[in-house]
Amino acid sequence: MSNTPDNLRFTKSHEWVLDNGDGTVTMGITDHAQELLGDVVFVELPELERQVEAGEEFSLVESVKAASDIYSPVSGEVIAVNDALEDAPETVNEEPYGGGWIAKLRLADGVDLAELLDAAAYADLVAESH
Repeated sequence: MSNTPDNLRFTKSHEWVLDNGDGTVTMGITDHAQELLGDVVFVELPELERQVEAGEEFSLVESVKAASDIYSPVSGEVIAVNDALEDAPETVNEEPYGGGWIAKLRLADGVDLAELLDAAAYADLVAESH
């Protein structure tokens, strides 16, 4: 895996999480996920203020090849969405760990980000799938 950032946590369903350090996280899909999808043409953003459970489907990314459900990596409340993706969904391909973020969540009580995969474990997961 080429550029898996060490400061992120990952899910087995290929979402990433950035701890913002204030009880919130930013999330999106991984570089590996966007490569599998191909050219992203539409991102359905989750609803603001929606309460989500870890593993719950809450967004959708469509590419020229397929549509893929996006699962919330953690339990919490959607506090921001990346409206820029409505006009430029390809940002998910170009900057999956930057401008291509999908949502920000306020963590529910008791959420432990350490339960998610670290960069090395995620890289191993991707390597095993090849």
